[in-house]
Amino acid sequence: MLYLILSILGSVSVGILLKISKRFKTDIKQMIIVNYMATVLLSYFYFKPSVWNIPNDLPVEIIIPLSVLLPLIFVTLYYSILYSGIIKTDLAQRMSLFIPILASIFLFKEQISNLRYIALLIGLLSIYFILNKERKKNILNEHKKAIIFFPISVFIGFGIIDIFFKKLALYSSIPYTSSLFYVFLCALIVSVLINLLLTLFKQSSFAISKYTVFFGLPLGILNFINILFYMKAHQIFANNPTTVFAGMNFGVILLGTAVGYFFFKERLTKQNLIGLAMAVIAVSLIVYTQL
Repeated sequence: MLYLILSILGSVSVGILLKISKRFKTDIKQMIIVNYMATVLLSYFYFKPSVWNIPNDLPVEIIIPLSVLLPLIFVTLYYSILYSGIIKTDLAQRMSLFIPILASIFLFKEQISNLRYIALLIGLLSIYFILNKERKKNILNEHKKAIIFFPISVFIGFGIIDIFFKKLALYSSIPYTSSLFYVFLCALIVSVLINLLLTLFKQSSFAISKYTVFFGLPLGILNFINILFYMKAHQIFANNPTTVFAGMNFGVILLGTAVGYFFFKERLTKQNLIGLAMAVIAVSLIVYTQL
């Protein structure tokens, strides 16, 4: 259970760190570079992948999309927390578990139970209530759009990433940890290339500030901790993966809500609270179908 708790703390701490970093005018694009530098080093020394002998059967068709999506989702996550807060962002991220279910229905023609259909409907409705905002005349139109756009992007983005990671886990030709290392390495390369392109077009500076390093390094460490202990929790509960699934989703939802409400004074409307309750019910139904 300790590994699961550490994974939950790592996941929520990423959001807290991103929220605090904004106060120091850090550049999220550069933070992502530092983040993946830390993650690559940690995964290299901990997983000990075979770097000099790259396998011929490396799942490039999975690694390349992930290496592009991961830096992009970090930027999306950052702006979602900035505009919508930790509570709504964590809920959107947790509810992304329904994207793979939708994919299994419409893309892979998988037959699912009626209870899962009900859970899917409640989960999708919860997103509407979670993102429902107060009607305030003094909020700029661009801000209103951002409040909706970024959490929805988090919801869809993490769902797509989850599909790719599930495909990566099923790929048995090379160890999953080695594949993870190559995903992080390629994500680092993509992050550097994006920053170089933006620098060439005068969109940003490539100079990395001390605050970017100060927040980027722990971001990478927390990111790695989240993944590592989530994997270890699955190993401990190998015969009961539902425990990990339920614990992770409920843990992040409840802890993220507590942190956002008590520490960052994020307000929740009645409709947001309805959405929160519906999210818990939807996850509970999914857990029940796995028992």
